[in-house]
Amino acid sequence: MAGDLTWMDATAQAELVRSGEASPLELVEAAIERIERVNPVLNAVIHTRFERARAEAAAGLPDGPFRGVPVLLKDLTILSEGDPYHAGTRFLKQMEYRAPHDSFMTQRFRRAGFVIVGRTNTPELGSTITTEPVAYGAAHNPWNLEHSTGGSSGGSAAAVAAGLTPVAHANDGGGSIRIPASECGIVGLKPSRGRVSVGPDTGESWMGATIDGVVTRTVRDSAAVLDVLAGYEPGDPYTAPPPARPFASEVGADPGRLRVGVLDHPLQEGSGPDPDCAAAVQGAAHLLESLGHEVEIAWPVALDDPHFSGHYRTIVAASTAADLAYWEAQLGRSLTDEDVEPSNLVLAAIGKNITAADYLAAESWLHGYTRRVVQWWHGDHPFDLLLSPVLAGPPPRLGWLSDPKLGGRRLRELLQYTAQFNVTGQPAISLPLHWSAAGLPIGVQLVAAYGREDLLVRVAAQLELAQPWTGRIPPIHA
Repeated sequence: MAGDLTWMDATAQAELVRSGEASPLELVEAAIERIERVNPVLNAVIHTRFERARAEAAAGLPDGPFRGVPVLLKDLTILSEGDPYHAGTRFLKQMEYRAPHDSFMTQRFRRAGFVIVGRTNTPELGSTITTEPVAYGAAHNPWNLEHSTGGSSGGSAAAVAAGLTPVAHANDGGGSIRIPASECGIVGLKPSRGRVSVGPDTGESWMGATIDGVVTRTVRDSAAVLDVLAGYEPGDPYTAPPPARPFASEVGADPGRLRVGVLDHPLQEGSGPDPDCAAAVQGAAHLLESLGHEVEIAWPVALDDPHFSGHYRTIVAASTAADLAYWEAQLGRSLTDEDVEPSNLVLAAIGKNITAADYLAAESWLHGYTRRVVQWWHGDHPFDLLLSPVLAGPPPRLGWLSDPKLGGRRLRELLQYTAQFNVTGQPAISLPLHWSAAGLPIGVQLVAAYGREDLLVRVAAQLELAQPWTGRIPPIHA
């Protein structure tokens, strides 16, 4: 088998299998060894399926584009038949719940030839941006074990950043692909609404704001895996328009001279700009200018609307109450304070008091808000991309966001730039273009018009070539 697999991306590992230089079982065994050696420090992988993975790799795999490549699934929303599914909760862990079937996404991973080697840590119900569930304990950032991995795809991001697998499933309802990617120094592409099916168990969640994808170390992997996951499944309530050609074909394609607006200030009144995040955005802006793009300070003014967070909270709270009611019906009993973390109990209590009229009013307001925001990409003098921070600060220390008294306020201060684009449904990507003086990664966000992941891939690949990041290895790694 060709050399060390640790820092080969999924595309390169798949090529080893196609060329006969490595077998699927060799790739899987190497990933298992890395997980067993490094994960006890990171706590990124919480369920392993090593024996099943070995059997699947040895028995023969579909001849897909990623035949034999090991992958991790986040332990939230995506089901893999017979494997544990706990969504970060104590009550599902205690009942040892296992998934009854594969999600459509899982089927697509399998058809592509991926081999699932385990499932990753996530906050309870994916409702916050740090991965510190009571059920499984904190995931640790491989750049500094005392710091958060982000959330809710924090386990997936830590695993990929540390070299356990080249790619891991992730999902995003308010930044949960982009934030962990930013905090762990990897690539996180949030697709457009409807690009990836969440069937067969659901049609949408959080008013369609949630979307699934992956975290990776290279842009070409993000593009190629999106080609695998994207597409309509029978019964989906809506689907994104298909791309003109595969997203993988956009890697290396000339994006042309683009008009890029820069959001250079905090969106929350009373909070000052973080110097590290400001430096990250400024550096990315200068890099884009050096590549020939037109860059100016400009942003959709609707992003400054202070009423956004309240209306979105209505949607999330009502959905949380509905999720817990579903599991109560499955369990045949009420959930108690011993079953659910305080922050989700509070959110569910708020949700229970939201009327149908309240919910529909919030939905209507957010639809109007979406039209105001996206007009910036479609007006008389439209912009192609928006450049912004991912977060309003560097990766915080573990415990800072989970503090029972201060965590909620701190979360709102940090989470200023991502959830808006879950509501508008636009694609957005976090790229690891900056590291702080303390050695912590700080990503920048690029946002395109709805359905334009192709443009994001072109520009992201251009930036990756101009300022490569794959040579940066965290202190804790395989």
